[in-house]
Amino acid sequence: MALSKEEITRKLLHLFALIMPVGLFYFPQWGMPYWVAVALLVFFVIGSIIVETLRFRVPAVQAVFFKCFGHMLRKEEKGKVTGSTYVVGAALICSLIFWDEQLRHISFMVLTMFILGDAIAAIVGLSMGRIKIGKKSLEGSLACFLLCMILFYALFPNLPHLLPVAWQVSKANMLWIALAASFSITIFELVPLKITSKIIINDNLAVPVITGGIIWFLERMLFNKFLLGL
Repeated sequence: MALSKEEITRKLLHLFALIMPVGLFYFPQWGMPYWVAVALLVFFVIGSIIVETLRFRVPAVQAVFFKCFGHMLRKEEKGKVTGSTYVVGAALICSLIFWDEQLRHISFMVLTMFILGDAIAAIVGLSMGRIKIGKKSLEGSLACFLLCMILFYALFPNLPHLLPVAWQVSKANMLWIALAASFSITIFELVPLKITSKIIINDNLAVPVITGGIIWFLERMLFNKFLLGL
């Protein structure tokens, strides 16, 4: 499948979702209470669910929805919940799991990696993917993995107040976390998360949460002596 103008537009719009990790981590540092950022996510999740429900049940709403966003929807999304609703849901779940001030960097990292990794995987896969893995491509998955690793070493260490001191003390341990998180994002974005043959967990919802849990576990295990306050 060739990379279409609609897919490019779709991924560019998805970049606006980066405001979620930025808001969860930095808004409290800029004076906004953390619960306000979480409340905004609750508002957007509820709003998205209402819109999705109405577009399936009310023809007039469906007509307006398709007129505004139909050109960006994938074929499977025309009869199912859109990926953006799941992403907002994942951000809300992460915000609740990693509520503690010392864990909020995890929400920032997993959401940023997933949003950007998913975008680059789709763009590379559709434009130059040759080796197919299911509906996706090896080239897209490699691009996702490499971008996640770049984020760990080129972006995250240079963002103010993001990484805990323990990460800066042990670069070797940080490498293990970077590899595990990047691999998790790549694999679970690539392979459908099937509970049964009919029940599949949407990757937009599950992957950030799963990867966040992996980072939290490794952080506790590798940096335990530095994180006694957690």
